[in-house]
Amino acid sequence: MSSEKLQTSVEEQRGFNHEGSVDCKSESAGVDERKLLRKIDLRLVPALCILYLLAFLDRVNISNAALFGLKTDLNLVGNEYNTALVVFFVPYIIFEIPSNTLMKRFKPHVWLSGCMFMFGLTTTMQGLTQNYGGLIATRFFLGMFESGMFPGCFYLLAMWYKRSESQKRYSFFFSSTTLAGAFGGLLASAIGKMDGMQGFRGWRWVFILEGALTCIVAVILFFFIPDFPEDVKWLSAEEQRFIKARLAEDVGDSQRHKPLTFRDAFNIIREWKVILGGLMYFGLIVPAYGYAYFSPAIIQSLGHSSIRSQLLSVPPWACAFGVAMTVAIASDYFRHRFIFTLIPALLAITGFAILFAVHNNVHLQYAALFLAASGTYSSMPVIVCWFNTNLGGIIAAYSFLAKDAPEYKPGFSVCLSFVCLSIASCCAYFVSITWENRRRDRGEAEGADLPWEEKQLMGDLNPDYRYLR
Repeated sequence: MSSEKLQTSVEEQRGFNHEGSVDCKSESAGVDERKLLRKIDLRLVPALCILYLLAFLDRVNISNAALFGLKTDLNLVGNEYNTALVVFFVPYIIFEIPSNTLMKRFKPHVWLSGCMFMFGLTTTMQGLTQNYGGLIATRFFLGMFESGMFPGCFYLLAMWYKRSESQKRYSFFFSSTTLAGAFGGLLASAIGKMDGMQGFRGWRWVFILEGALTCIVAVILFFFIPDFPEDVKWLSAEEQRFIKARLAEDVGDSQRHKPLTFRDAFNIIREWKVILGGLMYFGLIVPAYGYAYFSPAIIQSLGHSSIRSQLLSVPPWACAFGVAMTVAIASDYFRHRFIFTLIPALLAITGFAILFAVHNNVHLQYAALFLAASGTYSSMPVIVCWFNTNLGGIIAAYSFLAKDAPEYKPGFSVCLSFVCLSIASCCAYFVSITWENRRRDRGEAEGADLPWEEKQLMGDLNPDYRYLR
């Protein structure tokens, strides 16, 4: 969970027992921390970004395929297309926790690359489906194999970086979604010209080629995805000790090898911070998937051809990436999260409000897509870093129905409502953690007299722990 570094002055005032504690400085002899971080960045971040970029691309490229005849060829009627979108999230939610637990048993490079190969293969099979039932089946297995990607990557990142270093790296990783949107639009515009080649329609080529690309990259990443710090061979023993020491000093001892019990899961779910954190993220995941799944169709409704719609979908995604990284850098620089969730969310509200109200100015409507994408996809990674949680996109899939085209008023109103929910939840979360920090400053938190070793195992419940606001 996102929070401030433990405050030494508070510990000293309370007679905090440092005997047996890990002093990062004592472990740093001969270790250049900046050089070590650069080495970790080059090994870890690019591999995970490529992995998640292709995962998100294979998840949402159905929106690109829909413009090239998927609905017609598979005889999709009514809300069947929307149902196909929803089916993805059923196994995605169900298998998320078991999948992440399995990654603790297997090495990350094996588990993540293996899952990546399987969802790439499933995407390719999606291009060979002949009916609605086949589409539903492939979307289900796609969700199952992708379920461990997002939480697994975030968990792995947390095993390498301190909280004060996290936002830029989390945002860069998370912004793979915006790069996937831009890359997907460019790729789909080129693949669309293959319509009829070898007897396959353009939408089939979208799935076949992008799925095959994912499988190839998965094999390559098997050799490049790093494992946990104590397992890699490209770090010296001294560097491994240093990484362990600096993380223990920042957040306490790692409990990677501790099994997750049902009691642990229940205690987590009922925690008020989990509930608020879930609402914060849930409020943005709906407009985020709404935009990802339907922006090509929205652009096409402005009067553009299928291929031109794919090309015009690229600039809003590219803008969102730039804004997200700017927000992340500023958030890390000021060591603050709340304002950097609020401002982008207000930007998203402005964009969706224009799309909801304006229907006779295509230039303004297109500009509003920049605001909606930039605001939504800039606020989300800050929230995820602020409070790491994950929910599904089921509501978004049923928000933009074919019968509501081209204005899509119900869909845009849903997006507006959920962004407001996220803002309200962020405000409540900010107030609650501010109150909790002050309560701990007054020495009112439980466990203040516990030994240092026990505090290190308490995570954010450590009375010396301070939440980042």
